Amino acid sequence: MSGHTVTPSHAPGRSLSRAARELGLKRSEFDLAVHLGRIRTVPDEGGGGRRVACAEIDRLLRSPGFPETLAESVQAVGTTGGAQIVGVPPARFTRLARVGLAVPVKFYLNRYRAVVWLYLAEELRQFAQDRNNAFLLTGRTPDWIRGQLAAGQDLRPRNWRGRQLGFLLRQAEGPWQQAGALAAFLDSAQVAEIVTDPHERSHLNRFRPAPPAHGIPGSPAAHLVEKITTADDPDEIGWLRSDLARALDEARTHQPAPRPAVAVTPIPGAQARTPQEQRKSPATLLGWLRRRSA
Repeated sequence: MSGHTVTPSHAPGRSLSRAARELGLKRSEFDLAVHLGRIRTVPDEGGGGRRVACAEIDRLLRSPGFPETLAESVQAVGTTGGAQIVGVPPARFTRLARVGLAVPVKFYLNRYRAVVWLYLAEELRQFAQDRNNAFLLTGRTPDWIRGQLAAGQDLRPRNWRGRQLGFLLRQAEGPWQQAGALAAFLDSAQVAEIVTDPHERSHLNRFRPAPPAHGIPGSPAAHLVEKITTADDPDEIGWLRSDLARALDEARTHQPAPRPAVAVTPIPGAQARTPQEQRKSPATLLGWLRRRSA
């Protein structure tokens, strides 16, 4: 144990920044902990985003091995750090990641606009300790890996999208938010084919998370990030479309998308008619013109 003093809290909750400080985490580490489900957040009743309940902070403060255990669980490393943990050269580690044997948890663009993938150190340690993976770390690279690499296989973007989708679905508070999470990984044309009603599409876009911010919108960096965050594999696109259609059916049943109210402008000089008169005379423009002429 670290000897960290536990101070019970009784306030309604903590902002994310304050919770990160109390838990001894950098904000990037805190966000990753939330992403992985290590720290649970709740909606702010005042509509100000999300917060961390005081009971959740107390639970973490009292957890065995705090704060070391929590910090280690969100440690993210790049290719060089990952290769050191696994015990292979960086080039071999990259090959393992490209075929999906190491799943990235984050990414960013460096100053040369190259994608830098980050992996959970905890997962890599477990991978290296599994005896079933020993043949992947030494000797000649298996033929099936060589074949996939020769075909241009790179599952890192798709695996990141799958992980990110899981996070967004866990955070979703209702069917429309779930639909928005699924739509976030499809391009606008795919979404328009599924959501043909413009009012529904506009409502859905309110819950569609934006891609991670990298550079000015429309810049080469932003286009690269959009490419990473948008599904491009036919199988992936297929199940995203199917799940989105199902989520929309549930959302429509739960709460139909709002539609703009149609204002009715009264006709100058027109008198209100009784229900009997309304049934006898159709309320059409032609009928009104005839009555006006008479």
